[in-house]
Amino acid sequence: MKAFNLLFSVLFIFLISIAASAMAQDTQPYYLQDRGVGIPSSMFGTYIGHHELITYLYFEYYLDNNMEYKPAELGYGLEQDFRGKYRAAEGLIFIGYGLTEWLAVELEAAIITATLRKSPDDPSSVPDKIEESGLGDVESQLRWRWLKENSRRPEIFSYFEIVFPLQKDKVLIGTQEWELKLGTGITKGFHVGTFALRAAIEYATEESKVELGEYAVEYVKRLSPHWRAYLGVEGSQDEVELITEAQWHIITDTVVVKLNNAFGITSKATDWAPEVGIMLYW
Repeated sequence: MKAFNLLFSVLFIFLISIAASAMAQDTQPYYLQDRGVGIPSSMFGTYIGHHELITYLYFEYYLDNNMEYKPAELGYGLEQDFRGKYRAAEGLIFIGYGLTEWLAVELEAAIITATLRKSPDDPSSVPDKIEESGLGDVESQLRWRWLKENSRRPEIFSYFEIVFPLQKDKVLIGTQEWELKLGTGITKGFHVGTFALRAAIEYATEESKVELGEYAVEYVKRLSPHWRAYLGVEGSQDEVELITEAQWHIITDTVVVKLNNAFGITSKATDWAPEVGIMLYW
């Protein structure tokens, strides 16, 4: 009987928390009901609130049957493009914190194992198979909001990203030179969902030039207190992907399971990159 009462109490508290969360969501103006009041983060469909800490542990797999490479970039001399078969498995951790209502910081790091099988048309001395493992990309972002959204105007935000050159001796994994990115975007909520546009410029010390970086069109829709959907098209120069994501808020605004898929639209983009992870809000 005591076990039954305990189970009933836990279930009752859980149902009350769901109802309270739904009521709180309904009190938001329509243009914030999909995303809340947080600053847009670099994680798809994720927003960081004031004094809110987010940790995200996730796994990503990459499958690309026509990855473009140059033997010279791998250290084998020939300046010609070929297409090889690329596979990689990556474990990542993301940490984000809202310093104020207008400013947030992020840090992300990865451990990765990657392989590249050379093209049969490649006459260079590149080995038939190159495999590397170790530290992947390590990056940090500063994100700030210039203007809060209201019923008439969109929200305007910007971000600055640094990718650290911690793998100078690798050719498949990590970053070999400093990479800097500066981007901006706008987001606006409607009754049918929330839309966002963003674009960035980037600078790599290896090439010493500024060029167009990532750009994206995004859509987020909260389907219920426990489910949110994301759809986006993201690109970098001639690599463009279609991205879908389902977010299961197991405990609303506390524990979220993210199920993500990226599909290459252009031939130079990764063919398929599934991702699964768990996000915690503190």
